[in-house]
Amino acid sequence: MTTTETSDAAGTADASGTAAAASDLRKPGLGPRPRIHRAWFVAAVAFVTIIGAAAFRSLPGLLIDPLHDEFDWSRGTIGAAVSINLALYGLTAPFAAALMDRFGIRRVVAVALAVIALGSGLTVWMTAAWQLMLCWGLLVGLGSGSMALAFAATVTNRWFTERRGLVTGILTAASASGQLIFLPLLSWIIETYDWRPAAVTVSLAALTVIPFVWLLLRDHPADVGLKPYGAREFVPKPAPVQGAARRTVKVLFSAMRTGPFWLLAGTFAICGASTNGLIQTHFVPAAHDHGMPITAAASLLAVIGVFDVVGTIASGWFTDRYEPRRLLAVYYALRGVSLLFLPMLLAPSIHPPMIFFIVFYGLDWVATVPPTIALCREHYGDDSAIVFGWVLASHQVGAAFVAFLGGMARDVFGSYDVVWYASGALCAAAALMALVIRRRPVGGVVGALA
Repeated sequence: MTTTETSDAAGTADASGTAAAASDLRKPGLGPRPRIHRAWFVAAVAFVTIIGAAAFRSLPGLLIDPLHDEFDWSRGTIGAAVSINLALYGLTAPFAAALMDRFGIRRVVAVALAVIALGSGLTVWMTAAWQLMLCWGLLVGLGSGSMALAFAATVTNRWFTERRGLVTGILTAASASGQLIFLPLLSWIIETYDWRPAAVTVSLAALTVIPFVWLLLRDHPADVGLKPYGAREFVPKPAPVQGAARRTVKVLFSAMRTGPFWLLAGTFAICGASTNGLIQTHFVPAAHDHGMPITAAASLLAVIGVFDVVGTIASGWFTDRYEPRRLLAVYYALRGVSLLFLPMLLAPSIHPPMIFFIVFYGLDWVATVPPTIALCREHYGDDSAIVFGWVLASHQVGAAFVAFLGGMARDVFGSYDVVWYASGALCAAAALMALVIRRRPVGGVVGALA
């Protein structure tokens, strides 16, 4: 071969190689790997979104005394509105997960935030208890349910194959961060001005997040030609799933035939009863009963939010390394013990034992979420987000019962003591239930009761 022919052949080979390389770059998932994977930016947007939506969850416990004083509504009546909110928060979650499969994460979350803003904003004109139940119970409950932890589970399942426990912990901690940001602010607004400006603040917070969701959130890694974080192969975006409601109910009936579902739902119902239903709703009025100022009690809840972030992220890290059911047993047992001591700690002022309780309870607040999601994923695979939505529904139903019964107990007994003790006993039962869940055999069928 002559020198010219050799040069031509080399040029042809170089051209072919360049064309092949260009072709490879055009293939999804084979482009230049970014220094920071896009999944982390999506997780960051989800984190900020949940923080913004968490403002509305900070308000109900602060409204019990102001609404009681202004409208002379019983605490049981106000607790009923909160219980509707909490129940719908949970019952909407599994349908929201299916709707995200059908219409996309971005659309569902944007609409949910708008509904939250509407419901919270309308409360400033209410004059009757049924309006509180409509606005704060129905509208905010439906919107918040679509922004529930099923949202975090869906983002995690789609964008990550590694570090799922850590990401779940971070996104779960976002609601605690929102509580941290808004509780002191809202309590100050209520004491300085009125409860109505606080409701408007919640509405504006939800509206502010909508542009970030619409412009920055993406439904699936394939939308931007990337693999999920930690995946070895490109994952095509699945086609929209038709019949979201039918699929959600079908997944429920399928899961109900398995033992782990009932154990997870039972433990998570107790989790909701002892957090959202009990502490988040009734801690501020209970502390106020003992002479503590509302702002001081709200600040203690905010401190719970600080340590909640630490505890939940740490729980996600532990979930990636240790058996989830044993983690759940430890978390529930420690929570139950702490609740048994709470009636002895309430006082007009903040003292070191109360601070210890707040720190301890904060670390345990939603540390249960990462191992619960991990167990749903282990047992139910591709349907795990929807199954977790139903498990979350039980969480909120438990919270709703205690939000209502706690207010009733306060009206009947004049204190919350019986509620603290009963919740501590329930947490001990949850610890035992968690240990009964069997691990799913590799390649086997869904686990059953031990």
